[in-house]
Amino acid sequence: MKKNVMITMTSIQSVDSDKNSTELITSGTLEKTADGVIVSYDESEATGFQGSSTTLICRGNDWVSIQRSGSSNSNLIVETGKKHHCHYGTPFGDFTVGIYAHTIENTLDATGGRLYLKYTVDINSSYISDNEIYLTI
Repeated sequence: MKKNVMITMTSIQSVDSDKNSTELITSGTLEKTADGVIVSYDESEATGFQGSSTTLICRGNDWVSIQRSGSSNSNLIVETGKKHHCHYGTPFGDFTVGIYAHTIENTLDATGGRLYLKYTVDINSSYISDNEIYLTI
């Protein structure tokens, strides 16, 4: 059963010694499934993806899917110790990115919890950034 929740998410993108941080506090939904937890929320102007909605499908401490649909469509797979080539859409165009997960820490359950992701992004095997996402419900 879906539950209405408040979501706090901090996203940090690091390139060499430069860090860019974005924080989003929004309402969304949380749903416990047989395989894990699904978190959904609408994007805002603060994230640059206004008009899109994002769904995170979390399965334990080793696999998360981040699906964005609407004005920009993306499907990122974050899986510990594996690299996935994923579709990433922006208002400026779409491309394929490599996602390599270093850490997934997931305590989400039917009542809330936390999710932490740390992963590296590349394009054509060229390093782009290290990324961290802190999500709290």
